[in-house]
Amino acid sequence: MAPRLKRERVDYLIDHLWQHGYLTLSRKFGKYLPAPPLMGEYEVDAVAKYKKKIALGLTVTDEELNDHSFLSKLDFLANYSARFPQNRITLFLGVPYNSLVKASLLISSLDEETQKHIKIITIPEQSSK
Repeated sequence: MAPRLKRERVDYLIDHLWQHGYLTLSRKFGKYLPAPPLMGEYEVDAVAKYKKKIALGLTVTDEELNDHSFLSKLDFLANYSARFPQNRITLFLGVPYNSLVKASLLISSLDEETQKHIKIITIPEQSSK
């Protein structure tokens, strides 16, 4: 994927988090904010906070949804709790509009407690510029 397209997807994810009141702590491709740390062995695109709730943002492509290890990545990130185990993390998963059904089916195969902590948002497929 072209870096410019990936950057635009991360920008769209950050805009979505801002609209829901989250404050961005770290993000990929940021000018003033640091890149997010590794969560276990996985990379995320953004880390945000709303009051005491922590949110992770992850943008994926259709190819990543077809990967066999993607389901274990989702399960790990949705259940990740490093410092404060009592605070569950919300995972915002940005998927292309045409892959929305596939992402929903993948998430529905996880257990119900994990499903509650994953929110799917649609990301435009191509640049509008």
